[in-house]
Amino acid sequence: MDTSIPFQIRAQGAAVRAAYALPRPLRRLLAGPPVRLDGQQLALDAQLLLRLQRIGGNHLVDPRGVAASRRSTDLGRHLVSGPPIEPVATREVVIPSSGGELAATLYTPAGLAAPSGLLVFFHGGGWVVGSRTSHDNTARFLARHAGVRVLSVEYRLAPEHVFPAAVDDALAAFDHAHKHAAELGADPARIAVGGDSAGGNLAAVTAQTTCRRGGPAPAFQLLFYPATDASVRRRSRELFADGLFLTSAHMDWFADHYAPAGVDRTDVRFSPHLAEDLTGLPPAYVATAGFDPLRDEGEAYAARLAEAGVPVALSRQPDLIHGYINFLGIGHRFREATAEAAGALRMALSA
Repeated sequence: MDTSIPFQIRAQGAAVRAAYALPRPLRRLLAGPPVRLDGQQLALDAQLLLRLQRIGGNHLVDPRGVAASRRSTDLGRHLVSGPPIEPVATREVVIPSSGGELAATLYTPAGLAAPSGLLVFFHGGGWVVGSRTSHDNTARFLARHAGVRVLSVEYRLAPEHVFPAAVDDALAAFDHAHKHAAELGADPARIAVGGDSAGGNLAAVTAQTTCRRGGPAPAFQLLFYPATDASVRRRSRELFADGLFLTSAHMDWFADHYAPAGVDRTDVRFSPHLAEDLTGLPPAYVATAGFDPLRDEGEAYAARLAEAGVPVALSRQPDLIHGYINFLGIGHRFREATAEAAGALRMALSA
């Protein structure tokens, strides 16, 4: 037993594991009647998680503020992420950036020869919360199941560092990975960028910026429910505004911290969907969740990529909620969806 984990979190974790171990009829009874919306039915695994979240009083955004929200996000992995996926070796990497040195972790699955494909990964969390810690098992899962190295980057967060600090760090991380590919055990021609939510935004922006400036650019984009357009509220933002993990109010809270008054939210480094020209970008896998306020802007971005002639695979997981790549330790459905993405990454970066 890890006594460094607060007792309340350990107790909640045990309760979550017990709930998911129940027979399906009892899980359904606990979760409540099936939820159907917009022609979709919410997966029982997702509905049960939301029910347990409400019972436990857990929130994506802690009403006590930024520091409490960050701590809750990092501790939340003990409830939903599962035990560390092994065998995956890790080592710390330091990346120079305009804002100072960035910490990063390199994940290498056992038996992977060098040089291999590499994913430069940017965690989600609205540019405000989230960390390498909160996304540790996600990075391990992608490394193991895609058969690639994963470099998970601790970019600067708002409100201490507002837009475009995170963008600058993401670009610095990609450039460092390409320049030092041999030291990382990577093939410089097989470096992808990826991330979830805000991290997906940073990956998309990194792909656009590197392609437009000339020089090294990613070979592939792995975008999980990315934030792509802050200029308009699409239908999914209204349909799934509340009660489904990420809420519309949360989105406002994150954006207001990252891009406060005076920031142009139509800047393509914040809203990559608004870029005039998307031709020549690297192939992309874009995953969306059916019950997610970000669903429609992710799918709109995938459509724009396709229209520009970029090879793109759009995969809506119609029964899931935002954040599903972090819920790998509970049920089965979240792992299935993440495994599909890992398969796409494996194929894209195969030698």
